[in-house]
Amino acid sequence: MKKLIVILLLLNVAFLSAQTEQDSTQVYKKRVLESAEVDFLMSYYQQDGDHAAVTGGIGTEKLNNITPTIVLSVPLNEDDVLTIDGEVSAYTSASSSNINPFDGPGEADPFLESSGASSGDIWLNGTGTYSHSSDDRNKIWSAKLSISNEYDYFSIGIGGGYSRLFNEKNTELGINGNVYFDSWYPVYPYELRPFMEGGSDYFPGTPAYKPSFTSGFNNTSRNSYSVGLFVSQILSKRLQGSLSADYVLQQGLLSTPFQRVYFSDVDSSFYEKFRLADDIERLPDTRFKIALGGRLNYYINEFLSFRGFYRYYFDEWGIKSNTISLEIPVKITRSFTIYPSYRFYNQTAADYFAPYAKHLSTDPYYTSDYDLSEFTANQFGFGISYTDIFTRFHISKFGLKSIDLKYHNYSRDSGLKANIIAFGIKFVMD
Repeated sequence: MKKLIVILLLLNVAFLSAQTEQDSTQVYKKRVLESAEVDFLMSYYQQDGDHAAVTGGIGTEKLNNITPTIVLSVPLNEDDVLTIDGEVSAYTSASSSNINPFDGPGEADPFLESSGASSGDIWLNGTGTYSHSSDDRNKIWSAKLSISNEYDYFSIGIGGGYSRLFNEKNTELGINGNVYFDSWYPVYPYELRPFMEGGSDYFPGTPAYKPSFTSGFNNTSRNSYSVGLFVSQILSKRLQGSLSADYVLQQGLLSTPFQRVYFSDVDSSFYEKFRLADDIERLPDTRFKIALGGRLNYYINEFLSFRGFYRYYFDEWGIKSNTISLEIPVKITRSFTIYPSYRFYNQTAADYFAPYAKHLSTDPYYTSDYDLSEFTANQFGFGISYTDIFTRFHISKFGLKSIDLKYHNYSRDSGLKANIIAFGIKFVMD
């Protein structure tokens, strides 16, 4: 009996030892996202200027836009996360109201907004993103689908990405790609519409009006293909850097159908205070873009850090640009951080740009859109954020994780000025 007891004890010890050894080889796998998160975002954008593309490079650019957004991130299991992004953009635009400047109560004037249906609209967007991480968290795959709709276009996009971490997660390489299929529902300047069917139009008190415009666009689709490459490296305990390269090819209708163009070699026709369009914007049906960028983030101490970014851009339309941005987060308490920022941007003009009434009717392509002109822009910003890692404040089952508030003041040397206010609040489910 004693021998039997000893044998049973030895077997039990061996079993427990083997079980302990087996358990010690099992690695605990932390969830990519511990629990569901909800972001409520809101931004307000306001601008004004005197170079509206809708009225051929002159006229009011007054615009107001408000964009509420909800982002829901849900962990499907330890490795997979589904993110759903819903966005609504509602705007009123003085310049786009002048697609038809003759439906207002007063005289038509490019510097005054009209009150027709084109004075405002709503843009809707929905995006779903699925991401999967490997067991060791060194490989991440993602795929996304997006749909957008506005009164004059519809867009569907698909994309995906892959990133790989090396060197004890100190190095990351990644690639992503996106394809967008857009369909325009062209809206043309009011005075040009009768000429699309070979007819004519007449405005009382004006000479015979015979614009160069005789028909709209036959191809109303636009496809965009993009590929992005990046590498990120932790260079030291305090310094992290990254490099990126983005390539974009656009094909199809790249002109905006309701943007007017006026020629210097054509007699002008006015109705009231408004010059009737000679033609609409005409641009090539292909555009290849390349952007090369780099980031440096430096941790100075527990209260102060530095974030810098530079990007060089060029495309086959002749635009070259430089972007420099700086942000300095300052931690003022354990929960509050402020971050002043500055962004500098300059670009050369597109080959096809000319100001109001400077194009020739013999030019193959033409635009007076000041977004394609030569300009320099400065943007000053200030933000404040509140973070509570313990989520002590609750609404039902959701704990408050963070609150962010940002303000930016933007100005171009061409006269455009804008203000942007953005607010965000994040909740995490317990």
